[in-house]
Amino acid sequence: MEVAIIGGGICGLALALNLRQRGVACRIYERAGEIKPLGVGITMLPHAMREFTALGIGDALLKAGIENRESAFYNRFGQLIYKEERGLFAGYKYPEVGIHRGTLHLTLYEAAKAKLGADAIVLGHECTGVEQDDAGVTIRFKDRDSVRADVAIACDGINSPTRKQFYPDDKLAFAGINTWRGITRRKPILDGRTYMRVGSIFTGKIVIYPIVDNIDDEGRQLINWMAEIKRDSYEQNDWNMPGKLADFLSIYENWRFDWLDVGQLIRDADQILEYPMVDKDPIDTWTFGRVTLAGDAAHPMYPRGSNGSAQAAIDARTLADLLRNYTDPRDALKAYEAARAQPAAKVVRTNREFPPDFINIKVEELVGDRPFGNLDDFITQAELRGLSDNYKRIAGFAVSDVATQN
Repeated sequence: MEVAIIGGGICGLALALNLRQRGVACRIYERAGEIKPLGVGITMLPHAMREFTALGIGDALLKAGIENRESAFYNRFGQLIYKEERGLFAGYKYPEVGIHRGTLHLTLYEAAKAKLGADAIVLGHECTGVEQDDAGVTIRFKDRDSVRADVAIACDGINSPTRKQFYPDDKLAFAGINTWRGITRRKPILDGRTYMRVGSIFTGKIVIYPIVDNIDDEGRQLINWMAEIKRDSYEQNDWNMPGKLADFLSIYENWRFDWLDVGQLIRDADQILEYPMVDKDPIDTWTFGRVTLAGDAAHPMYPRGSNGSAQAAIDARTLADLLRNYTDPRDALKAYEAARAQPAAKVVRTNREFPPDFINIKVEELVGDRPFGNLDDFITQAELRGLSDNYKRIAGFAVSDVATQN
């Protein structure tokens, strides 16, 4: 059996490595002519690290990134709302790691080249469509010869042309939330091992966490941050534009706490990128005969809760297992859809409605967007932990979930 993987991003590379482990032949067709370390930070939760460890790159990722010790929630006045231990410190078998997205991508790419051979990753091939018959599938490319395979797996991202072929009216869902992401070199914040969520999307929110330790041999870290705000206007940010301080800095300019000057963190950034907060409505059907969708092509979700890469990696492992076990690959693709479509849809909806920072939103509503005296007068720490635990259960990374593959 020959599997064609459309897209050489995190999902496509993870799928190729999983297939190689199971003795299933595959080849990746990637649109870009070169794999570059693009993007900013990404957090790999324990269930993501479980998947990458099984592919043999867990130690390399841990070494290249920073292991989170705890997660902390603050209001926009810098007051601590709630904190909890994370990863190994919370009893998981696997750590939680902050890392540059480009480092994760390149680590997967180098591992795939080493395991499959460089000729199994074909760059400069932009897929324009797929056709299939009883014997196999034909993948067509822009200005390139078409190729044949037994099945095609579309790992071609949120704007997947393959998905568009089966869902011609497919559209991004935008609810008026825009984000700006940056990386800043500075001394560690707090203990240098904390993932911080500050404020809410209604009054201004920023997520902050370190992704590289001792970046300059002077003890400074590379700090990733994402500023996020919901506005009444539905003017959408552009993925391809650099971020402009004038568009959002005024929200955070006066956020000066005894532990961090947020405005200064933003002004000192090496780079700022702008992104709209978008996803797509969940779909029940991912598989069409010999073609199926995976990762962001199947279930694009809000970048909240650090779950996108984990869900893509789980897709990859589930699909590889089924392709190994079924005689007819079409049966494997349908079984994959049955196993993954509903769990992934649940995460998409939860990231929209009750993300981890729902804690911040809830406290802001209860307190009235002002500094509080005794937070227990409004909501207890046990109730806040319940909100956090509920998201973990739905997203599939409660401690008991991560201990087993799901």
